Amino acid sequence: MLLVEQNAALALRLADTAYLLETGRVVISGPAQDIRNDEAIRRSYLGY
Repeated sequence: MLLVEQNAALALRLADTAYLLETGRVVISGPAQDIRNDEAIRRSYLGY
């Protein structure tokens, strides 16, 4: 199932795999848990 969601924190809790898009291009992909736990991604995209 493909989930497109603006609430990234929620989406990363629900997903197995995540793709981070910037201007229509995939810039990061991988296991959602790894992306959710990455400090740089949390600060830049999740706001915490």
